Order: sequence, then C-alpha cells, then structure tokens
Amino acid sequence: MLTRWSGDYLRRKGVEAGRLEAELLLAHVLGVGRLDLYLQYDRPLTEGELGAFKALLRRRAAREPLQYILGRAAFRELELRVDRRALIPRPETEVLVEEVLAWAKGRRGGERGEHQGSDGGTGPGGRREGLWALDLGTGSGAIALSLLREGPFAQVVATDVSSPALDLARQNAEALGFGPRLEFRLGSLFEPLRPEERFHVLVSNPPYVSTGEWQGLQPEVRDWEPPEALLGGEDGLDVIRAVVAGAPDHLVPGGLLALEVGGGQASVVAALLRERGAFRAIEVRRDLAGKERVVLGVAAGDEMKDL
Repeated sequence: MLTRWSGDYLRRKGVEAGRLEAELLLAHVLGVGRLDLYLQYDRPLTEGELGAFKALLRRRAAREPLQYILGRAAFRELELRVDRRALIPRPETEVLVEEVLAWAKGRRGGERGEHQGSDGGTGPGGRREGLWALDLGTGSGAIALSLLREGPFAQVVATDVSSPALDLARQNAEALGFGPRLEFRLGSLFEPLRPEERFHVLVSNPPYVSTGEWQGLQPEVRDWEPPEALLGGEDGLDVIRAVVAGAPDHLVPGGLLALEVGGGQASVVAALLRERGAFRAIEVRRDLAGKERVVLGVAAGDEMKDL
C-alpha cells in the first residue's frame, strides 16, 4: 500500500518508473533487497523508518537522481559509489567499454615498455606485461575500473579536470582494490601527460551536449549532474575535437582511440578522424537503443607487436 501510494506520488512528479523507484528507496531505508519487500509485506515500519523513507521520497520528487540518493550505481560488473562530484555511469558507456574490451581481446602485451612511468622507467624490470590504457575524463572511474576488472590491462592512467571527481574515482578504486594499477592525474585532457607517453588504448566519454540541447535535458541531468562533464560547446564537439587532435601523439602505432558521442554526432566525429589523417579502420558502433554512440579509430603506423 505504501509503495503503491508513493509510486503514484512520484509519477505525478514526473518520475516515470515511480513504483519501482519507491520500492528501491524503501528497501534502501530498511536495509533489505527490493524483493524482500514482498516477502515482508506485512512488516510494520517504525516512526524513524517512515520518516527516513518520506525524506528520500521528497528528494526523488524534486528530481534528484535515484543513484545520488542511494549513493551507488551499477556499471557492468561493478557497483560504484556515486554523488554530485561526477556523472552517473550510463548504459551507453557500457557499450563503449565493451568495444574496447573486444578490441583488446587477445592483445596481451602490445609493444612492451611503451608507457614511461613517473620515474622515466616502465615499471618493474623495465617492462610490464599487458596493455596500457588512458581514460580521459574518468569521472567516477567507471571506464578505467571496468577495463582493469575485465580486460588484459596492466595499467590505466585516468585523468580529470575536476579534483572532486578524481577523489570519487580514487574512493571507488580503493574499494575495489585497484589502487596500484590505476594512476590518477588532475588536469584537462592531455595536460597531465608527458610528451613521450604512449598508450595502447585511449578511451573517453567526453562532454558532448550542445548548448542548444541543455534546457531540453531531463531535470535529473540538467539540475543535478556536473555541467562541466556534460557541456561540449555550441555544437557539443569542442572537447571531442581536442581529443581527436591530441590522440595521435599519445597512442602507439596500431593503438585504439574509442570515443562515446552524442546523438547525431557519430558521422561528424568519424569525419574528424579521417581529416586528422592519423587514423585508419574508422568505425561507428550503435548502443542498445540502436543509436550511433561509439566512434573507433586505429592509430596509423605498423601494427603493435605480439598481437
């Protein structure tokens, strides 16, 4: 009865899946799984539990994202801490990660020692097995952590212009035990890198919302998520252009550039890669909704060794 009333209340406030989200909020307050609500349907709520539930319900009615209220979000094999310091990981980005993992499958070392460590070396013994990846604009760390969890990556360098976002990503890395294999650097795009650094994969989910699209976004996005992680200029491509321009200087020959893009941008971004003249095998992949979402390009030059 409570969740039915609460679900109707949320739907009136514009939350489409009101009943489901009301159940998730109540389960969170009670510290049980959502299905347990049906097994304990006659459980009375204490005054404190009811008050806590109503407080969360009001937050969701104000269109605060469910994930921020719960403090967590699922992404592929991970459960990540999330809050207003970074974007909420989305299913579209899971497709981006899937494309990188598909490319990396079977590529177990690439050119050994391509990445120069912070001391000018390449790691223990002067070389390190596995691929090296660069995640530009890591946010919560979802991409970087998924590559380490699921792929043949020895090390990932993750950058972000936002210090609070990097703090959040570090917390997720520590919780998942990936600290030693994940290096965080503060700065915009390629600024935190040294000129000689090269990677086997450069992956990014950059800001790509145009200024004209901003007001049309859902309140959960427009009013709660960090705008600097969303807005990409007049046409949404300002950051993407910068990534495409700088990527060849930080990829080994045969390395992969993988970008998530907005609706209607894929063909334009693919053209940018062709115009750059430093990429081949340029392809576009669709997300689960059938929208062109990922643009891939391979750095020109001889293939990586040991592929």
